[in-house]
Amino acid sequence: MDHFPENERAKDCAATRTHAPRSPFFDSSEPRLGVLNPEIGKDHFRLLRYDPAPELANFVRHYWTVEWDLSGAKPYQQEVVPNPCVNLVIEPGRTAGYMPSTSRFAYLLQGKGKVFGVKFRPGGFYPFYRESLSELEGRPLPVDRFLNTTAESLEQALHTKDNAALCELLDRLLLDSCPEKDAETQLLHQITAAIADERELTKVDALCESIDMEKRTLQRLFSRRIGLSPKWVIRLHRLQEAAEALDRGGGQGTVPKLLHLSHDLGYHDQAHFIKDFKAVIGVTPEAYASGARG
Repeated sequence: MDHFPENERAKDCAATRTHAPRSPFFDSSEPRLGVLNPEIGKDHFRLLRYDPAPELANFVRHYWTVEWDLSGAKPYQQEVVPNPCVNLVIEPGRTAGYMPSTSRFAYLLQGKGKVFGVKFRPGGFYPFYRESLSELEGRPLPVDRFLNTTAESLEQALHTKDNAALCELLDRLLLDSCPEKDAETQLLHQITAAIADERELTKVDALCESIDMEKRTLQRLFSRRIGLSPKWVIRLHRLQEAAEALDRGGGQGTVPKLLHLSHDLGYHDQAHFIKDFKAVIGVTPEAYASGARG
């Protein structure tokens, strides 16, 4: 890793700073990236995603915002399969950095509200925090531990700025930290992209062989920079794919396809697939396909 004085690094970052387009590229009618039961959910909230500044693309996957107005209606609980990513969540009273999890996340939407977030790439948060994520053990991280701002300031911006202005604010705050794209950041980007794209990579041993890395070395890298084990990163990707496949199936003819779905996702033991699915999603694949929720 190259090292140079902080003031010179800040000048270098400022010199390359640009503004990203602010048109959302995602809403809840598109592929959901972990959002469970999306057809039901889109009737209760609106989900949009925005690109970060180009200089942040190696670290930040996207910005996102969820907005809802259920005034006079029943509350709605939305569930999400976790991604192996850190999220900075800006929400009244709960603004913080949230570490990756191994279980689904449920959020109760009621009244009227809005949440804005930053989804970092797997391993992309470490260059801002610069300490092992495994030490946090899943605990929320105060904003001022990794950005030059406070939760109060971000929550005030949530109330007073539109989405485009919030994107520009987060661009500036993140770029002011001048994260460095070192060799390990690039390596994790390649490894996690391979896990997402290559279904045959279902075992940690196979992953180690494909990248020519000792298993223990890979485990330490994931623990320090992602906060999850390689085994869990693989598992979360496959189960997210399973939920999306069942959502696309829609009900008619879906259950018989479960016989093939587990194999398509790299599970040679269907009982193992069902056990993993229920542990993370909350119900069996058959129940999920029929519309049950965890």
